[in-house]
Amino acid sequence: MTGRSRRSLVAAGSMAAAGVAIPFTSATGWSSADLGRLVSPPVSTRMLVTNELGDNVTDVDLTTNTVRKTFHVGQRPRGIVVSPDARIAYVALGKDGALAVVDVTRDTVVRTIPCGEDPEQLALSHDGRVVFVTNEENAHASAIDVTTGKTLWSTAVGTEPDGIAVTPDGKQVYVAAETGNVVSVIDAANGSVIASIPIPGRPRFVGVGPRGTRVYVSAENAGTFNVIDARTHKVVRTVSLQSLAPDSVKPSGIAVAPDGRSVYFANGRANKVAVLNVEEMKITHTIPVGQRPWSVALSADGSRLYTADGRSNQVSVIDLAKNKVTRTIAVGERPYGIALVEPAHP
Repeated sequence: MTGRSRRSLVAAGSMAAAGVAIPFTSATGWSSADLGRLVSPPVSTRMLVTNELGDNVTDVDLTTNTVRKTFHVGQRPRGIVVSPDARIAYVALGKDGALAVVDVTRDTVVRTIPCGEDPEQLALSHDGRVVFVTNEENAHASAIDVTTGKTLWSTAVGTEPDGIAVTPDGKQVYVAAETGNVVSVIDAANGSVIASIPIPGRPRFVGVGPRGTRVYVSAENAGTFNVIDARTHKVVRTVSLQSLAPDSVKPSGIAVAPDGRSVYFANGRANKVAVLNVEEMKITHTIPVGQRPWSVALSADGSRLYTADGRSNQVSVIDLAKNKVTRTIAVGERPYGIALVEPAHP
């Protein structure tokens, strides 16, 4: 397996319910032979956190869990992704209508690229050449060539698009539209809409399983977690999360484990993270974190989960062997997005 393939297993984010048991291979797309061939990835050493009200990004050293630097990027930074070679980060600047291009080695913005109105969340092609953007204000999703700065396509989707994710084969882009109550499936090459999948209750974030056979969508107002069969573009399971904290659950950020066996998602006002066992389709744990967890990120080795606790101005570090927060790290004002900087693969 190539370095690029290993990275694609943890994109969510790079980049997410309880019911009747289903076979492991049908839910995740991985056979036992596939799992046996997985190579242990290197451990994440740094984390970049966008601070929406601070107009800046905090760089955290994960070997010491301390802040290295907080630096200005532009107005209302939200979504963030890191290039496959771990040298460049792209940040959605909501009020600037642009991507900030950050030299990760220097924590410095080296250029900005126009990317349409009110960019919110980002996804990156697996070769690192194209950034896919949700443009909330004008209800579009866009593809930006980061080398030339040109917009390759801009496609109308549902109202207030938010979450976005790319399938492991790089061929399709999934976009969740909040008030449009729809998930659009887009051809990554030309921007055409392949399918529109109704999901009521304000769909927010999107996560894709490692083989691309399952797509997970959180619906904030409905308090549900939805599973889409990527082959049929149909919702095959909708799970209510109200038992976690009635009237308080606002599911948002999603991270899928590298082996596809577990999915982790933030629960907004419940101030918790839920752990889903994909094989059994059961919530096995809920983990208290800070106030209003938003985005989540999973370490490449699957051992730690990080949450951007928006109202606590911190990141929670969760040890997944213990299913508990082992440390919190103070960052900037209203943290929104998280991107882990993985060491470059040989």
